[in-house]
Amino acid sequence: MEQEKLIVLYDGSCGFCNFWVEWILRRDHRDRFVFASLQGETATAFLSERGLSRQQLSTLYLWKRGAYYYSKSQAALRIAKELPGPWPLLGALGILPVGLLDYLYDRVAENRNRLLKDHCFMPTAKEREKFLP
Repeated sequence: MEQEKLIVLYDGSCGFCNFWVEWILRRDHRDRFVFASLQGETATAFLSERGLSRQQLSTLYLWKRGAYYYSKSQAALRIAKELPGPWPLLGALGILPVGLLDYLYDRVAENRNRLLKDHCFMPTAKEREKFLP
């Protein structure tokens, strides 16, 4: 039985965010993740069902349907935990208070357009299958 995919919801118009989506795709050797832009149908339904703002495009979400979702720093740490190799070690940062980690996340998010403005990711045909509407 195939394991349920984890859905990464991200700002599809952000070069910095697209860079990290590509980064995850290149390391997702266990085929755990699919992706949906916060501007798309999947994310709109997700946000509406939870009463979350559709205007907050700087927030990253990791969602497992019918089970849980994480946002901001907790989403990033959980993504790292699901990747092979050394990335799960980043989970040790989880001992820090969520408020501090989200504060740091928000500082990066505020500057994301300056950090990597024009990253244009062109997924392969196989990778395109991992993107939800």
